[in-house]
Amino acid sequence: MEVREDLTMEVQPVRIMDRSIKELRNKRVSLVKVLWRNSQIEEETWERESETMKKYPGLFSYIGMNLNFEDEIFF
Repeated sequence: MEVREDLTMEVQPVRIMDRSIKELRNKRVSLVKVLWRNSQIEEETWERESETMKKYPGLFSYIGMNLNFEDEIFF
């Protein structure tokens, strides 16, 4: 495990687990549940789809394919 000077460690997104739309008063926010992993820790968090797509476009390379979220997509 590699720890940086600021005592953080790098985690990498593994795959998109789920999608959801959060409805607020005036707008809708698209969310994706991302599986994150480093050498010892694995966790899932909800992230804004637009921001995740900008940072990790490879996670969305399956768009247009007929997949369900039980299929595994590894990067």
